[in-house]
Amino acid sequence: MTIDTTADAPPPAKVNPPTIIFLALLSPFGIPAGYLSVTLGYLLKHGGVSVAAIATMGALSFIPQTWKVAWAPIVDTTLTSKAWYVIGAVLVALGILWSSILPPTPAAIPAFTVIVVVTSFASTLCSMASETFMANLDDHLKGMASGWSQAGNFAGAGLGGGLALWLAEHVHPSWISGAVLGAVVIACSLALFVVREPPRSHLRPTFIATFTEVGQDVWSVIRSRGGILVIILMLLPLGTGALQNLWSSVAGDWRTGADTVALTNGALAGLAAIPGCLIGGWICDRLDRRLAYCLFGLAAGAALALMAWAPRTPAMYVTFVLLYAAVIGACYTAYSAVVLEAIGQGAAATKFNFMASVSNIPIGAFIALEGQWHDKGGDNLMLYGEALAAVASVVFFALVVAVWPKRRVAVGA
Repeated sequence: MTIDTTADAPPPAKVNPPTIIFLALLSPFGIPAGYLSVTLGYLLKHGGVSVAAIATMGALSFIPQTWKVAWAPIVDTTLTSKAWYVIGAVLVALGILWSSILPPTPAAIPAFTVIVVVTSFASTLCSMASETFMANLDDHLKGMASGWSQAGNFAGAGLGGGLALWLAEHVHPSWISGAVLGAVVIACSLALFVVREPPRSHLRPTFIATFTEVGQDVWSVIRSRGGILVIILMLLPLGTGALQNLWSSVAGDWRTGADTVALTNGALAGLAAIPGCLIGGWICDRLDRRLAYCLFGLAAGAALALMAWAPRTPAMYVTFVLLYAAVIGACYTAYSAVVLEAIGQGAAATKFNFMASVSNIPIGAFIALEGQWHDKGGDNLMLYGEALAAVASVVFFALVVAVWPKRRVAVGA
C-alpha cells in the first residue's frame, strides 16, 4: 500500500523577484505625473497660463486616480497583469508624445486637460499590475518592495519632469522630449521578464461569480476596524505631497531659473526621494505602519513651515524642495506599506486601488486649493496651510483611534 504524503507536504516556495525590480515597474506611474507638474506646469506658466488654471488641470488629472477602483475588478478578472501593464505603458507613452506636440498656450488648455486625464487613466493600469505582483510577494519582502515601488514612482516623476523640461528647453523640435520620455516608459516593460504572473485564486467558473468573489473580498477588508482606520487615514490631508505639483509654477517667487527648476524638480527630487522611500520602508518594518505614516506627514509639514520662514532665494528653494521630496517619499512608502498590510493577496488590484482612490481625494483637492491659496495669499498661505493641515490630521486620527479601541476577545474558562 502506498501512502499519499501530498497533504502533509509544505506548499511550494514562492519565487520572489528582487524587490528592486519595482523601481522600474512603477516608473511609468510617476513619469506622467512629473511631466504634468514640472514640464507642462513650467511651459504653460511661461505661455501665459495662470497658476490657478494649471492647478485645476492637475487636480482634474487625479479624477482617474480617485475612481480607478471602478475598473480595477476588470484588471483583476480579465487579461493577465502583464498584458494590462503593457497596454497602460503604450497609452502613457502616446499621451506624453501627443502633449509634447501641442503649443503651451491658454487656448490649448482644453486639449491638454483631455490628454493628462487619459494619460493618468493609462498609468493606473501600470500601477494595478505592479501592485498585484507586489501583493503576492512573501510578507517579509513587502516593506522593501513598498520602498522600491515608491522610489520608482518618484524617480519616474523626476524623469518626467526634469529630463523632459530640459529637452523641451534645449532640443527642438519640441516633440523630441515627448518621444524620448515615451521610449523610457516602453523600456520599463522589459522588467516584466523578471516577474511571474501571480495566481488568481478569486477566479470562478463564470464572470458574475468572479465579480461576486472580488466584491466579497473587498467588503471583508473595508468593514474591518483596521480597514476603516486605513480609509480614514487616507482621506486626511496628510503626507499628500500636493505641492510637488506646483513647485515649478511658483519657482519664480524664489527667483529660480528654468535650468535650476528642471534639475531640482526632476533628477534631484527623484534622487532625494529614493533614500526617503527606502528609509521609510525600513522604518515601516520596525514600527507600527500607521504611526510611521503620521510621523512622516508631520515631518513634511515641519519642512514647509521652515520653508515659509526661510529667505526667498534659489538656494532655499532647492534645499526645501529636495527635503520635501525626501520626506514625501517616506510618506508614500508608509502609505503603500499600510495598504499592503490591510488588503492581503486576493483581488489585490481592486483592494489596493480602492484604498488608492480614497487617498487621491485629498491630493487632488489640495492641489487645486493650494493653487488658490497662492494666488490669493502668496507663498506663506500655501506653505503654512499644508503644514497646519498635517497637524490637524494627526490630532484627528489620534482621537479616532483613542475612542475606538480594539475589541477584546473573551477567554473561556
